[in-house]
Amino acid sequence: MPRPKADLPDPAALWDLVTGDQLRLRVTPGARTEAISVEDGRVLVKVRAKPSDGAANAAVEKLVARALGVATSRCRIVRGATSREKVLQLDP
Repeated sequence: MPRPKADLPDPAALWDLVTGDQLRLRVTPGARTEAISVEDGRVLVKVRAKPSDGAANAAVEKLVARALGVATSRCRIVRGATSREKVLQLDP
């Protein structure tokens, strides 16, 4: 049985929350499904990957890039590598 597709919000809603070139995230690793939601002006990201050897961070970068419609290479975590609260840098 194939995995269900990730639940992603409208890209415009995410772009509205980008401050300068950074996006603040609250991440839940090891979730049952992958999803991004916007609640009370906060971006909540759930990924299946476990937080070991940077797997969850890589999954977050890939999922957010897909939701924003940009290349994965343009998204990188610059703060909060070991925390649930992260800051993602969007390169031009």
